[in-house]
Amino acid sequence: MSEKQAKGGGGLEDVIAGESAICFVDGPNGRLVYRGYDVAQLAESSTFEEVAYLLWYGRLPGRIEFDAFLDTFTGSMRLPIETAMILRMFPKAATPMEVLRTAISSLGHWDPDSGNTGLDACLRKAIRITERLPLLVTAHERLRNGLEPLQPVPGRSIAHNFLYTLFGTDPDPVMVTAFDVALILHADHELNASTFAARVVAATMSDMYSAVTAAIGALKGPLHGGANEQAVAMFREIGDPSKAEEWIGRALASRKKVPGFGHRVYRTDDPRAVILKEYARSVTKQAGDTRLFEIGCEVERVMRERTHVFPNVDLWSGICYSAMDIPIELFTPIFAISRIVGWTAHILEQWSNNRLIRPRAQYIGPTDLTYIPINRR
Repeated sequence: MSEKQAKGGGGLEDVIAGESAICFVDGPNGRLVYRGYDVAQLAESSTFEEVAYLLWYGRLPGRIEFDAFLDTFTGSMRLPIETAMILRMFPKAATPMEVLRTAISSLGHWDPDSGNTGLDACLRKAIRITERLPLLVTAHERLRNGLEPLQPVPGRSIAHNFLYTLFGTDPDPVMVTAFDVALILHADHELNASTFAARVVAATMSDMYSAVTAAIGALKGPLHGGANEQAVAMFREIGDPSKAEEWIGRALASRKKVPGFGHRVYRTDDPRAVILKEYARSVTKQAGDTRLFEIGCEVERVMRERTHVFPNVDLWSGICYSAMDIPIELFTPIFAISRIVGWTAHILEQWSNNRLIRPRAQYIGPTDLTYIPINRR
């Protein structure tokens, strides 16, 4: 271990904090692996629901067991009446992430398995949270726009029902596919800030809802979630592909961070960005407005030439969501809709061989000060 690692410097960069069989981020080679499967294969051939099964159960399901799983997972998506009532009580100024943080915590009060810490019960909680989290986001969005929440369509996918309960119309299949792939690509990413927060809380033997609430609190911070919001804001400020080089030049000259580039782990192309770029191309074409995609391509070209810094997934996810007419303030809640399966998988893994997470700090303060009574200071 290096001196930097021993001191926990640089935000614990490269410090190994535990073992996991859920996800492998291969930074040098630009690979992301879920339970042994390359995410590129899963994005091409799988679904978000099947990836959820993989992360929770540690293997891909057979047809009969997967159909039974889907009957529960996508066949019973609904919010408790009490939580739906709570959503109506938030002030208009409350942001979607603030609402999500509080609403997800409230769900624990009406979970029939509340207090049951058995594995089967915890798996049922993971399923309930995952199927209800998108409905929290869309119900609140509709309420704050003066619309009534919609009930999801039984048997349809998470991706389909998110778009349906948000807009109230059957979504375009191209958009559903792209959204489903985006959920797959964001489902887990090893010990990122929110996942680590969830595992720390789980390690105290607190409940699953508390651990997930902690994860959402970490995701709410702009240094973790929200980079795709910043990328879209950048594209809109640039306004036209022909202005991208000048804008990036000014940003680099002023040492301004360009959102959507660089990563703490990847030292080459983010594999998620490579995949999602092609979906950004297709959904913007389907929407009939490719301007943001063209700006993104030009920003990527300039950044590669001038900095040799690689794009990350945030460069393209926001473009996809914008093409679907999703409000920009919902981009980070969408991150949570996907990452919830990773968070809950890590919580379950933590409990399977639990030990309280209690790191040490390298003390750098004085050790020999003498106390002086207050009337002599």
